[in-house]
Amino acid sequence: MTQLAFESATILVQKIKQREITSVALLEHFLDRVDTHNPTLNAVVVDVRERAMARAKAADEALANGEDWGPLHGLPMTIKESYNLKGTPTTWGTPDWKDNIASEDALAVQRLETAGAVVFGKTNIPLMLSDFQSYNEVYGTTNNPWELGSTPGGSSGGSAAALAAGLTGLEIGSDIGGSIRNPAHFCGVFGHKPTWELLPMRGHAGPGALTPSDISVIGPLARSSYDLQTALEVMAGPDELLAGGYKLDLTPAPQKSLKDFRVAVWKDDPIAPVDREVIARVEQVAAMFADAGATVDENARPEFTAEHVMSTYQNLLWANMASRQSDAAYEEMRRVVAELPDSDQGMGANVLRAQVASFRDFAKHNEARTHIRWGYHRFFQSYDLLLTPMMATAAFPQDQSDVGGRSITVNNEPQPYFQQLFWAGFSGVSYLPSTVVPTGPNARGLPIGVQLVSREYGDLVTLKAAQLLEDAGLHFQPAPNFVD
Repeated sequence: MTQLAFESATILVQKIKQREITSVALLEHFLDRVDTHNPTLNAVVVDVRERAMARAKAADEALANGEDWGPLHGLPMTIKESYNLKGTPTTWGTPDWKDNIASEDALAVQRLETAGAVVFGKTNIPLMLSDFQSYNEVYGTTNNPWELGSTPGGSSGGSAAALAAGLTGLEIGSDIGGSIRNPAHFCGVFGHKPTWELLPMRGHAGPGALTPSDISVIGPLARSSYDLQTALEVMAGPDELLAGGYKLDLTPAPQKSLKDFRVAVWKDDPIAPVDREVIARVEQVAAMFADAGATVDENARPEFTAEHVMSTYQNLLWANMASRQSDAAYEEMRRVVAELPDSDQGMGANVLRAQVASFRDFAKHNEARTHIRWGYHRFFQSYDLLLTPMMATAAFPQDQSDVGGRSITVNNEPQPYFQQLFWAGFSGVSYLPSTVVPTGPNARGLPIGVQLVSREYGDLVTLKAAQLLEDAGLHFQPAPNFVD
């Protein structure tokens, strides 16, 4: 039965529909594993097993009566804590929101259940979804299943950890600075950051908020890239406000094999240095394309500098993140910024300035972003994919010290902690879809992933490439510590 816990969602649903296992039995299997392994991992932090069991029984009864609920029929799964799940708190890791009890499910959860899913719990996150680690005062610390003293990533760290440890069948997270993608990379699973607003975010927000956040998206994590596409297609499409004039119509990927892709490779950059072992994995995947006959170009770059993209991203990102803060916290930031000397142009000072930027400043950076988007549009006339690292290193040891003093060691040199935002940010700020594909563990036994990026609404292109790479051998591997 252990092998069952590490199967893809696609295979698990197939087994349910072919009557090889019931939804109830599969749910019980995952719950048993949660009871056994979660005390060590702390990935699943909210449990709605009674609700889930009632739905699993209904799924089995429906199948017995000839009813097929859809591509996720009877599949037990979990969701990130930041989604609303009726009757449970949505805290985003802050005690201030411990009484924020959801009155209805998030739209994404509704769509997943309409497609047949059985949601049985929620997974851990960092405070306000803003770290490469997943710990908070409400739920505690989530560990990486490959190495318990290391981070699983953030902010969808519980999501990736639960998948890698075989505690759930499928997961959904969110991403503004790599929060789907860096946990996928650190835990050795697949993750997809969709084109901005392709998946409506209603029900993934702070209390009372309805406006979609700039840059931020929701999306799936899974043990197979095929699962990513299934979940994407289930959750995608306009919300009710737009449904009268818009419909989902993604262009299918025209590529049939790896040789059909035109691939640009961006494996390192002075603005965000990458560890040699991560560069080697990017080169490995580039070679897989080249050996298959694809066009691979290691010199191609968009028509703007990495520094310009990073500056634009950070100014928009930090303004967005500051909007989530309490009035008191925001006023304190304004007070500190007012006292900053003009001569202080350090990273910390400029982050603070971005957090309290005027609308005029925001509009200026938004205009710069629109030029970047058009630049990528032109770039992707010549290339189908941009292949890059996801993070500079494999998972690093947990570090809950003051965030301003943290660093990450890259090629034996300390680098600023948030410098790692670059490899997530260049596609995030530009609204581009990107898929993380695992390439297996390093010499220390920690996973490394690579990132595939394409044009806006080219989600099916990155997913097709991921599927072909998975078929060619870059498949999910279970975290050895959790294989019974």
